[in-house]
Amino acid sequence: MISDIHWAAPVHAAFEFAGIGIGAAMYRRARRIDGQGSIMAPSGFAVLVGLLLGAGIGNKLVFLIERPDVVAQWLSGHWIAPGQSIVGGLLGGLIGVEFAKAATHQKRSTGDLMVLPIATGIVIGRIGCFLAGLYDDTYGVVTALPWGVDFGDGLNRHPTQLYEMLFVCAWAALLLRQRKRWQPAPGLMFKLFLSGYLVWRLGVEGIKPVLVIYPLGLSGIQWVCIASLLLYLPWVVHSIHFAKGRAMPCKDVH
Repeated sequence: MISDIHWAAPVHAAFEFAGIGIGAAMYRRARRIDGQGSIMAPSGFAVLVGLLLGAGIGNKLVFLIERPDVVAQWLSGHWIAPGQSIVGGLLGGLIGVEFAKAATHQKRSTGDLMVLPIATGIVIGRIGCFLAGLYDDTYGVVTALPWGVDFGDGLNRHPTQLYEMLFVCAWAALLLRQRKRWQPAPGLMFKLFLSGYLVWRLGVEGIKPVLVIYPLGLSGIQWVCIASLLLYLPWVVHSIHFAKGRAMPCKDVH
């Protein structure tokens, strides 16, 4: 654990960029093995640009939904650098890729190849969150459980970063182990991964400190997860029925 904030910030950033870089390399390799060609080919490059732009915008936008107090500080003349949001990055990346595919008339699903790279990137990034301690604001509330971790304030807290690493590894492994089951509906594995992650975040945010309280005592992230699930789950259900041969194919969403 890093108690010195001057070291916490660069260590956190190093793991964050390492997660992005390794995930990108894994996706590039997966495309080549799958026969989709180089990521630098026109079709692949369009997807990459859409992913990066969408993820970057979504990352910051959802953070600001979670922390409107930061916006209030800006309006009062005090600049605070905005933080990060994995939920925002995933949702923004999804939207960005779909716009890029629509603009370049691509219909082939690209999402399933991203499951393992995204899971790997999240795990690596969360290592940085854990090491950054109190600097990162991703720790849990105080707990009496024996595995509680003191992040530097003398209180044993839920190591929610470690919980997330375990969940992402287990969920991705389960989906990848049954990949043949999802093959009749391209994109379904990604849909299941994203939906599962949103459900996970909706739940685990309940044992994190809520810095800005929204209606029903929920956080901004939780409301984003609820809204996203309400919009996204119909596509997931349709894809599941299609994989079982019970529905006609529809436009793929990643």
